[in-house]
Amino acid sequence: MKRSSFTDMNCSVAQALEQIGEWWTMLIVRDALLGVRRFEDFQSDLGIARNVLASRLDGLVDNGILERRQYCERPVRHEYRLTEKGKDLWLVVTAIRQWGDRWLVETEDHPVQLVHDTCGHVCGAEPTCSECGELLERRDIHVRRGPGADLGPLPAGGNLPRS
Repeated sequence: MKRSSFTDMNCSVAQALEQIGEWWTMLIVRDALLGVRRFEDFQSDLGIARNVLASRLDGLVDNGILERRQYCERPVRHEYRLTEKGKDLWLVVTAIRQWGDRWLVETEDHPVQLVHDTCGHVCGAEPTCSECGELLERRDIHVRRGPGADLGPLPAGGNLPRS
Protein backbone atom coordinates (compact mmCIF):
# COMPACT_ATOMS: atom_id res chain seq x y z
CA MET A 1 0.00 0.00 0.00
CA LYS A 2 1.41 3.38 -1.02
CA ARG A 3 1.61 6.00 1.72
CA SER A 4 0.18 9.33 0.62
CA SER A 5 1.30 11.42 3.59
CA PHE A 6 3.71 11.29 6.52
CA THR A 7 1.94 14.04 8.52
CA ASP A 8 0.82 11.66 11.28
CA MET A 9 4.21 9.98 11.70
CA ASN A 10 6.15 11.19 14.77
CA CYS A 11 9.53 11.26 13.03
CA SER A 12 11.60 14.26 11.95
CA VAL A 13 12.81 12.43 8.82
CA ALA A 14 9.22 11.67 7.80
CA GLN A 15 8.16 15.26 8.46
CA ALA A 16 11.07 16.59 6.38
CA LEU A 17 10.18 14.23 3.53
CA GLU A 18 6.63 15.54 3.67
CA GLN A 19 8.00 18.96 2.62
CA ILE A 20 11.08 18.16 0.52
CA GLY A 21 10.88 14.46 -0.39
CA GLU A 22 9.64 14.83 -3.96
CA TRP A 23 12.58 14.67 -6.37
CA TRP A 24 11.81 17.82 -8.40
CA THR A 25 11.60 19.73 -5.12
CA MET A 26 15.16 18.83 -4.12
CA LEU A 27 16.48 19.74 -7.58
CA ILE A 28 14.76 23.14 -7.31
CA VAL A 29 16.35 23.62 -3.87
CA ARG A 30 19.73 22.58 -5.32
CA ASP A 31 19.40 25.19 -8.07
CA ALA A 32 18.29 27.85 -5.58
CA LEU A 33 21.37 27.09 -3.47
CA LEU A 34 23.44 27.64 -6.63
CA GLY A 35 21.83 31.06 -7.18
CA VAL A 36 18.94 30.35 -9.57
CA ARG A 37 16.04 32.69 -8.72
CA ARG A 38 13.70 33.08 -11.68
CA PHE A 39 11.01 30.74 -12.96
CA GLU A 40 12.38 30.71 -16.50
CA ASP A 41 15.87 29.85 -15.26
CA PHE A 42 14.61 26.95 -13.12
CA GLN A 43 12.54 25.70 -16.05
CA SER A 44 15.42 25.99 -18.53
CA ASP A 45 17.98 24.39 -16.22
CA LEU A 46 15.81 21.49 -15.10
CA GLY A 47 13.74 20.88 -18.23
CA ILE A 48 10.71 20.51 -15.95
CA ALA A 49 7.16 21.09 -17.20
CA ARG A 50 5.97 24.59 -16.36
CA ASN A 51 2.88 23.40 -14.47
CA VAL A 52 4.97 20.99 -12.35
CA LEU A 53 7.52 23.72 -11.62
CA ALA A 54 4.79 26.18 -10.65
CA SER A 55 3.28 23.60 -8.29
CA ARG A 56 6.64 22.75 -6.67
CA LEU A 57 7.57 26.43 -6.26
CA ASP A 58 4.19 27.13 -4.67
CA GLY A 59 4.76 24.24 -2.24
CA LEU A 60 8.23 25.49 -1.33
CA VAL A 61 6.81 28.97 -0.69
CA ASP A 62 3.89 27.55 1.33
CA ASN A 63 6.34 25.52 3.45
CA GLY A 64 8.56 28.54 4.12
CA ILE A 65 11.57 27.19 2.20
CA LEU A 66 11.45 29.83 -0.54
CA GLU A 67 9.98 33.30 -0.54
CA ARG A 68 8.50 34.94 -3.61
CA ARG A 69 9.68 38.51 -4.39
CA GLN A 70 8.30 40.68 -7.16
CA TYR A 71 11.03 42.07 -9.43
CA CYS A 72 8.91 43.43 -12.29
CA GLU A 73 5.55 45.22 -12.33
CA ARG A 74 4.66 45.00 -16.03
CA PRO A 75 4.25 42.18 -16.54
CA VAL A 76 4.22 41.07 -12.89
CA ARG A 77 7.16 38.73 -12.38
CA HIS A 78 8.60 37.14 -9.27
CA GLU A 79 11.86 35.59 -8.24
CA TYR A 80 12.36 32.98 -5.56
CA ARG A 81 14.81 33.36 -2.70
CA LEU A 82 15.76 30.84 -0.07
CA THR A 83 14.61 31.57 3.46
CA GLU A 84 16.75 30.59 6.46
CA LYS A 85 14.80 27.32 6.51
CA GLY A 86 15.72 26.80 2.85
CA LYS A 87 19.37 27.73 3.35
CA ASP A 88 19.57 25.08 6.08
CA LEU A 89 19.00 22.47 3.35
CA TRP A 90 22.55 23.10 2.07
CA LEU A 91 23.94 20.31 4.22
CA VAL A 92 21.19 17.90 3.07
CA VAL A 93 21.86 18.62 -0.61
CA THR A 94 25.61 18.38 -0.01
CA ALA A 95 25.24 15.02 1.76
CA ILE A 96 23.12 13.65 -1.11
CA ARG A 97 25.66 14.93 -3.67
CA GLN A 98 28.60 13.40 -1.79
CA TRP A 99 26.76 10.08 -1.50
CA GLY A 100 26.05 10.18 -5.23
CA ASP A 101 29.70 11.00 -5.97
CA ARG A 102 30.86 8.04 -3.88
CA TRP A 103 28.37 5.41 -4.98
CA LEU A 104 26.93 6.43 -8.34
CA VAL A 105 29.62 8.31 -10.29
CA GLU A 106 31.98 5.76 -11.80
CA THR A 107 34.98 8.06 -12.11
CA GLU A 108 36.68 10.64 -9.94
CA ASP A 109 35.47 13.32 -12.38
CA HIS A 110 32.61 14.58 -10.22
CA PRO A 111 30.41 17.26 -11.77
CA VAL A 112 30.67 19.56 -8.72
CA GLN A 113 33.44 20.12 -6.17
CA LEU A 114 33.41 22.04 -2.91
CA VAL A 115 36.32 24.44 -2.54
CA HIS A 116 37.05 25.85 0.92
CA ASP A 117 37.48 29.62 0.44
CA THR A 118 39.83 29.93 3.45
CA CYS A 119 42.47 27.42 2.29
CA GLY A 120 41.54 27.03 -1.40
CA HIS A 121 41.45 23.22 -1.28
CA VAL A 122 38.79 20.90 -2.67
CA CYS A 123 37.02 19.45 0.35
CA GLY A 124 34.10 17.41 1.55
CA ALA A 125 31.56 18.30 4.20
CA GLU A 126 32.03 16.04 7.20
CA PRO A 127 29.78 15.80 10.27
CA THR A 128 31.37 16.93 13.51
CA CYS A 129 30.14 16.98 17.10
CA SER A 130 28.52 20.33 17.88
CA GLU A 131 29.97 20.17 21.41
CA CYS A 132 33.59 18.99 21.07
CA GLY A 133 34.26 19.38 17.33
CA GLU A 134 35.38 15.75 16.88
CA LEU A 135 34.60 14.08 13.55
CA LEU A 136 31.48 11.92 13.94
CA GLU A 137 31.62 8.29 12.88
CA ARG A 138 28.47 6.19 13.01
CA ARG A 139 30.16 3.65 15.27
CA ASP A 140 30.92 6.37 17.85
CA ILE A 141 27.36 7.58 18.42
CA HIS A 142 24.09 6.08 19.55
CA VAL A 143 20.49 7.17 19.35
CA ARG A 144 18.14 7.60 22.28
CA ARG A 145 14.57 8.70 22.67
CA GLY A 146 14.14 12.45 22.80
CA PRO A 147 11.56 14.30 24.89
CA GLY A 148 9.09 14.27 21.99
CA ALA A 149 9.36 10.52 21.26
CA ASP A 150 6.38 8.21 21.35
CA LEU A 151 6.60 5.62 24.10
CA GLY A 152 5.09 2.93 21.87
CA PRO A 153 6.99 0.03 20.34
CA LEU A 154 10.36 0.72 18.75
CA PRO A 155 10.63 0.68 14.95
CA ALA A 156 11.53 -2.72 13.51
CA GLY A 157 15.22 -3.24 14.17
CA GLY A 158 15.29 -0.09 16.32
CA ASN A 159 17.87 0.18 19.06
CA LEU A 160 16.48 3.17 20.92
CA PRO A 161 16.90 2.65 24.66
CA ARG A 162 14.17 3.90 26.97
CA SER A 163 15.99 6.62 28.87
